[in-house]
Amino acid sequence: MKRFLLLVVAAMAGCTTVPATNIHQPMSARPAPRMEMASGNGSIYQAAGSRPLFEDRRARFVGDTITITITESNTASKTSNNKLDRTGSNVASVSAMAGLPGQSALGLNLNTKTANAFEGKGEAGNKNSFSGSITVTVIDVLPNGNLLVSGEKQVAVGDEQEYVRLSGVVNPAFVDAANTISSSKVADARIEYKSAGQLSEGMMMAWLGRFFLNVMPF
Repeated sequence: MKRFLLLVVAAMAGCTTVPATNIHQPMSARPAPRMEMASGNGSIYQAAGSRPLFEDRRARFVGDTITITITESNTASKTSNNKLDRTGSNVASVSAMAGLPGQSALGLNLNTKTANAFEGKGEAGNKNSFSGSITVTVIDVLPNGNLLVSGEKQVAVGDEQEYVRLSGVVNPAFVDAANTISSSKVADARIEYKSAGQLSEGMMMAWLGRFFLNVMPF
């Protein structure tokens, strides 16, 4: 029994949980069969990989690949100042009260003043930068000719797994002759950089701690 428990613990320690994603699925697609211009293979000509002599080499079919250069740099800031002042003053006096009761109130003065002040300041800022490149696959061709692309890159450094994912809609007119496009020209872009391993798990609160943090009223 003890040996079985040790095997279970070792297996759990060796498992790496793949981080969840919001990227368009699937992340890859096999190219659909296309009509061949000629049949038969030769020493140079291969029907499966043939393209017309004057055909553009840019991606435009399901299964084609396209390289996206990630150049994301976002900066946002907000500053807010509020100031409110309010003052008030009231003066009352009692003069002659001849022939009336309450003679003791003669000469009574009443002077009141009120003042309210409020001042508030707030400032928020956010800055992030992400650069690199990834080659993605065309997973769908929309009716207007735009390409829905999606892809993932995995890099293993020791026991740590790094995931770079990207998906979005590409207008073929923006793709250059080298079949490359900038991420700033990708519509509905979803770009992720996540990791899985001991380092990333060490920076997360344990599930039991998160449970008590949610249910505790203070």
